[in-house]
Amino acid sequence: MNRIHPVLLLSASLLVPAFAKTNPFAGRWDIDITSPRGVYPDWMELVEKDGKTEVRVQPRGGSVHPAADVKVDGSKLTLTMNPAHGDSPATTWELSVAGDKLSGVQKRGTEESWPIAGVRAPELKRKMPRNWTTPEALFNGKDLSGWEPTSTTAKNNWIAKDGVLLNEAHGANLRSSRKFDDLKLHIEFNCPNDGNSGIYLRGRYEVQVEYEAVDANDKFHSIGSIYGMVAPSLMLPRRPGTWETFDIMLVGRHVSVARNGKTTIDNQEIPGITGGALDSKEGEPGPFYFQGDHTGGMMYRNITVSVPRK
Repeated sequence: MNRIHPVLLLSASLLVPAFAKTNPFAGRWDIDITSPRGVYPDWMELVEKDGKTEVRVQPRGGSVHPAADVKVDGSKLTLTMNPAHGDSPATTWELSVAGDKLSGVQKRGTEESWPIAGVRAPELKRKMPRNWTTPEALFNGKDLSGWEPTSTTAKNNWIAKDGVLLNEAHGANLRSSRKFDDLKLHIEFNCPNDGNSGIYLRGRYEVQVEYEAVDANDKFHSIGSIYGMVAPSLMLPRRPGTWETFDIMLVGRHVSVARNGKTTIDNQEIPGITGGALDSKEGEPGPFYFQGDHTGGMMYRNITVSVPRK
């Protein structure tokens, strides 16, 4: 996913008990916004840092970023999600909280007003599974059985060719028909120079796949990151146009990523959904999906998944 907004690094560890008791908005929120075209997911986190109230938001697309003009008045919260720019008016939120639920409106200038509904994001604290199932292939290498485009309007340019799942050109994203919760994923990918794609876990958390210009993305938006949320601790050499591997484990909110056999993210918490998420229902299973709406030329193969053994 292309980087749109700068990242403000916040952590739930900044929350202190007194603040949580006095500010009913403290914490993380899974949000749905209802537009004339349908419901789409957002996310918000509010913390106190250095005596100040700070909020970051994840809009429908792009990257998590700090909100501006944050004002809390009892059970009311207002903020600016995106400031005015050129001829585009500011996008603002007006929220109310009652227990573990949010309600309110998103406004874009004085022209639009869309309903907002939210719930506290689940903690998803889980023990590491003792045993996993035998890896199962999700792509048969022959056709798109078990996969379907996420859009009915964008052209589907994904094909199966010579054992490879290939996105021939910019077009629709592709999702698995099956849904998963905790998982281990093995996948081989081949990203062309200037290519940009992503592998979404549970349809909500993007593992970035990109080989754009070296200075186009910081660590939070570079290959192997959880887009905007978790940066790789180890940056490996660029290898555009060659086959590479990801081995990914997701348990609850905690993710580990090995790229080409080297651990680049080690059991790190994913705070919330990333841009392009299919929904905001973090407590539910979800599909894998591959981003195909940026560039063509992306290839994937040898896609296998394991789940905790019951």
